[in-house]
Amino acid sequence: MHHDDLPLAGRTALVTGVSRRKGIGYAVARELAALGASVFIHHFAPHDANRPWGGDDLDEVRAGVRGALRGSAVSGDAGADLRDPEQIDALVDAARDLTGTLDVLVCNHARSGGDGSILDMSADVLDAFWETNTRSTLLLTRRFAAQQRTTAPRARPGERVPRTGPADPRTAPKVVWMTSGQQQGAMRGEVAYAASKAALAGVTATVAAELLDLGIVLNTVNPGPVNTGYLDPESTDRPLAELEALRAATPFGRWGEPTDPAGLIGWLVSAPGSWVVGQVLTTDGGFGLQ
Repeated sequence: MHHDDLPLAGRTALVTGVSRRKGIGYAVARELAALGASVFIHHFAPHDANRPWGGDDLDEVRAGVRGALRGSAVSGDAGADLRDPEQIDALVDAARDLTGTLDVLVCNHARSGGDGSILDMSADVLDAFWETNTRSTLLLTRRFAAQQRTTAPRARPGERVPRTGPADPRTAPKVVWMTSGQQQGAMRGEVAYAASKAALAGVTATVAAELLDLGIVLNTVNPGPVNTGYLDPESTDRPLAELEALRAATPFGRWGEPTDPAGLIGWLVSAPGSWVVGQVLTTDGGFGLQ
């Protein structure tokens, strides 16, 4: 096939939070596979088992990702609790061992549910969301970036790494973080979640500038209201009448689907997306404009 047919051929991607076929991570993994990448998926089934939408059959998840592979690409997977820094390092190592290189990191994993209002907040609740959503994403990115470094370590914090030359958009490593709609409106009852995601959106430019010195491109995606099961009548924890009124008021009359943000992420980590750097991008079908 021509390079344009499989723009990620020869590249290897690690996608975190791929535990359910209804999830965004699963759609992203299949999108990258369809573009020619080898894909290593991370899952943590215990999180979903404790949520109203429940878990999924991991064998079916694996099979679905394998079925999307193209050419000579391969897939692999591992479970890990990303609150544990040692498991983060082991996960990145395992992903790189799949093909010998690791070119793309998509930090899709997230803790959701069990949140509350500001009056419900405690140190334990805040720490749980911070560790899962924010700290682990930063540590995954650090580990991913460390393997790309070919220059000497910096002498002091904040010192720039000298660039050896311009980056090649065809081979530039790519990182994608996931945020939420906390900057577009109130997320009542989700204070800990919104805080943990706001931190990622807020530090995107800083980390992107530092990674760019290593030739790595970082962007953050807000997928908007995507139905990953939590908006289905049988598995939602929200008032049905309220959800239906909100859905009917959306510009296209539907919730987002996991394939919607997956398409954007596939483009961002391909060569044409290399000119977009350090941005927080929203793909919500105009939901935020209401």
